[in-house]
Parts: sequence; C-alpha cells; structure tokens
Amino acid sequence: MTKALFEGLVLDEAGNALPVAYVGSDPTYVLVEDGFAYHVDARKVDEQVLSMFREQVQQNEALVSEGVLRMLGKDDLFTKVAVDRQIRNLDQHFAQLFTVGIPEQARQYLGMLGFSIVINRHGEVVDLKMPSLPIDEAGL
Repeated sequence: MTKALFEGLVLDEAGNALPVAYVGSDPTYVLVEDGFAYHVDARKVDEQVLSMFREQVQQNEALVSEGVLRMLGKDDLFTKVAVDRQIRNLDQHFAQLFTVGIPEQARQYLGMLGFSIVINRHGEVVDLKMPSLPIDEAGL
C-alpha cells in the first residue's frame, strides 16, 4: 500500500492542515473548499515535492556530497564514490519512500523546522517552505 509522504505537512491556501484519507488503497489529501471536499491524489503532490528536492540536490551536488561526507566524518575516496552514487540514484530511493513512508517523528521534526507544502484543489504545489541556514551558519 502506498503512503502519503508528507502527511501533516500539506496545507491549503488558507493555511489549514489537510488530513489524509484513502480512496481504495490510494492516499489523498482532503482539501475542503466552499463546503466541498476535494480528494487530491497524494502521490501527485508528493512527486512534485520530490522533484523539487531532486532539482535542488542536482544543482548543489558537490555541496550535498561534501556535507554528507562531513556528517559521516569520512573523507576517503571510496566513501565519496559511494555517496555520489547514492545522490545520482535519488529516484530509486524516492520510489521506496512511497512504500515505507517518512517516519512520523521525521515529519514532526520537519514541521517544527517550518517545512510545509501549500497546494490548491487541483493538487498543484503553490508554495514550498523549506527551512535553511545561511551558508556561514551551516559551516559550509
């Protein structure tokens, strides 16, 4: 069964959190507008967000790789090759997410950091708020 990846983090344009409901085995974000409940395909929304993540990682691949190596505390060639390979295979990891989902604690943490996704009733991502640190505070 697929899961809604960003449950608790998806909002309507008025700032209301959207609950998740299943239509058959498909998760949907339920957006109420003018008294009508729109069941927006969660996978459509989640794929848009993951696509935005992928673009940012690809644009900053060297920086992401360096940050991961620093977090791991490793600086050798073999670890760098492994990390770079994982970054290039993001789509495979994203596909697995739809099966296992993002743990609730991780979603709560993202929410506390200010991460949120705003969608309209058509399932289009209108705004994506991602927490970030200025480069000098991140130590990069």
